Amino acid sequence: MTQASSTVLRDARRIVVKVGSSLVTNEGRGLDEQAIGEWCRQLSALVRDGREVIMVSSGAIAEGMKRLGWTTRPHELHELQAAAAVGQMGLAQMYETKLRENGLGSAQVLLTHADLADRERYLNARSTLLTLLAHGVLPVINENDTVVNDEIKFGDNDTLGALVANLVEADALVILTDQKGLYSADPRKDPNATFVHVAKAGDAKLEDMAGGAGSSIGKGGMITKILAAKRAAGSGASTVIAWGREPDALLRLAQGEAIGTLLVAPTHKQQARKQWMADHLQLRGAVSIDAGAVNKLLGEGKSLLPIGMVAVEGDFSRGEVIAIRDPQGVEVARGLANYASAEARLLCRKASGEIEKLLGYVAEPEMVHRDNLVLAKNP
Repeated sequence: MTQASSTVLRDARRIVVKVGSSLVTNEGRGLDEQAIGEWCRQLSALVRDGREVIMVSSGAIAEGMKRLGWTTRPHELHELQAAAAVGQMGLAQMYETKLRENGLGSAQVLLTHADLADRERYLNARSTLLTLLAHGVLPVINENDTVVNDEIKFGDNDTLGALVANLVEADALVILTDQKGLYSADPRKDPNATFVHVAKAGDAKLEDMAGGAGSSIGKGGMITKILAAKRAAGSGASTVIAWGREPDALLRLAQGEAIGTLLVAPTHKQQARKQWMADHLQLRGAVSIDAGAVNKLLGEGKSLLPIGMVAVEGDFSRGEVIAIRDPQGVEVARGLANYASAEARLLCRKASGEIEKLLGYVAEPEMVHRDNLVLAKNP
């Protein structure tokens, strides 16, 4: 585990950083310009170092309350949503200003859990975020509190951070909080509590240790961070929980320094993704491919292009796992479909350059990208 602590963040190329509301708003007093400026300086340095970074930031409701002159948190949902709408303006403006000062462009992305539960919206969100990263733009993500129906959690974006890490297949999730990391027990109550430097994400003992202790501003507490790390580990991302005001925390983590608590994902991200596809018991459909395409997939490790497809079976949507079969009907691979079955039927035997003419748009030039494809064990 000690070896892991020095390499996980140092080797991470795609990183999601989540910062809690107590830090962003200086314990609820409104946006902390100096602190946000510090994080933006570090984020910009990471991007210049060739890394892809996404920020998940809380703080919209706290800032909205300040702008509206409210001293106590309202209970009515519509008032919470109004505060979020007002505060989101200030939050986005602050990140845009501070990132621009450091030579980096930014984009505001508001998500709900429904966006990530619906497969089509999930893929659209993923495509948007990956496109922004490819253009050197740093996405700043917050939950879309103005439209959610559930009770708004004041600063609990830990789960959203983990979902975003899954969404973009990040190498690491960094949760910046107002605590140094995880202790074996609540240090405010137990003088024998010891600091946890490294552990395995998903270890059941961690949830007992967390015990729900949290700040007065964020409702999440340490338990939501432990659960977020477990969720992020599902796609192979390790998580660091660290104090947000630690000087140059992000830069030092990226250099391999051990700061905070590292929760190591037990499975590499590519293995996790491919295992998930391989474990699908019920497939909604399949495509049959010619011998040339079989050779491209098995012999050369290429993506599946429409021109190699000869037939489509079943009824499936974009983003669902489908089987890929050779001319004898044997499954040689499976993967995530970039096009729904009705569209795939139109694309059989067609060159990728014809996709827009046939469908009116282009999602991807491939039917299944090689990164989203797992070969059968005994094709």
